Amino acid sequence: MKTIDQIKFTGKKALIRVDFNVPLDENGKVTDDNRLTAAIPTIKKILTDGGAVILMSHLGRPKNGPNEKDSLKHVIPNLSDLLGQHVEFADDCIGEQAVEKAKALSNGEVLLLENLRFYKEEEKGDVEFAKKLAALGDVYVNDAFGTAHRAHASTSIIAQFFPDSKYFGYVMAGELANAEKILNGAEKPFTAIMGGSKVSDKIELIEKLLDKVDNLIIGGGMAYTFAKANGGNIGTSLVELDKLQLALDLVQKAKDKGVNLLLPLDNVTADDFSNNANTGVAKTGQIPDGWMGLDIGPETVALFSKVVEESKTILWNGPMGVFEMEKFLIGTKAIAEAVVKATHNGAFSLIGGGDSAAAVSKFGLTKQVSYVSTGGGALLEYMEGKELPGVKAIND
Repeated sequence: MKTIDQIKFTGKKALIRVDFNVPLDENGKVTDDNRLTAAIPTIKKILTDGGAVILMSHLGRPKNGPNEKDSLKHVIPNLSDLLGQHVEFADDCIGEQAVEKAKALSNGEVLLLENLRFYKEEEKGDVEFAKKLAALGDVYVNDAFGTAHRAHASTSIIAQFFPDSKYFGYVMAGELANAEKILNGAEKPFTAIMGGSKVSDKIELIEKLLDKVDNLIIGGGMAYTFAKANGGNIGTSLVELDKLQLALDLVQKAKDKGVNLLLPLDNVTADDFSNNANTGVAKTGQIPDGWMGLDIGPETVALFSKVVEESKTILWNGPMGVFEMEKFLIGTKAIAEAVVKATHNGAFSLIGGGDSAAAVSKFGLTKQVSYVSTGGGALLEYMEGKELPGVKAIND
């Protein structure tokens, strides 16, 4: 793997693609700085070597060019604090100011460019746009695992302009190493926990995992598709009616491969999708009409937790319920605590980005698991066996 450890950056300007797509509140304040924190070791290695750093990232999904809400200038205070030094900002990523500030950058200094997605050319993978970005630095470093599955200008196209000077940063290298550990070096028993709303989002990963895991736990919204497929009553719970046969096929495949597939035994139900709803507990397949399942129930919590705690390798992708609402976070929190307990007992635990990462962060457990991925979609695609454009571009 071509990592930044293989080069001394003395006197070089490193152009780093980072993932600073962080959540902001209505005042433009960063509410979760995990992605900023993750990039610090890569930046510091280059600065310590005696190089200069030019950072580029996207933020949000701007539709019509530059806007105040999606400006990367909002991350400057947090980034400066984390680095312990002033961070320069260019109000464009390829314009005159970006060119001038990049040229004037001295060793030991850091420059952050404005949001790449203010240009449509970024997501289109435009070569000319990538060429203009490339002209700003001497070395290209990709440290944005969260966008590695996109063939965007700054994540894969740009690498062609650095044929002999392109590297993975520590975030990318860590993500790939930990994903490989799960895929090809998992100690048994290996348990995968799949949650979230849709079976269709996870189908390829589930099929791939059936060849590797001992236990497959399914919770969250996707579990109601399985309950419905088994002839149960799910009230107004989330369901993919066109995936009922697929659910039955997965159950059969698990059986054929000797995988212990665990589905919820009971559910916390509500008469409305609201934290103020009336709640109850119903056995799986026995949810009353007009009610919906929004979390796993107490019997399920006990069953799932026991299996997780006895595991040696754990992959978790997707919450067990609507953990954002106080009334429906118990299941997700219990699973997070079971993962932590297993980790303390020597298990390797990988939290698969997205909502799972947000959940362990909400419960203050991020540092008590083995690894939290910064890229939900990218991790899923990598584990499904797909080639990620951002990874291929460095390896080629």
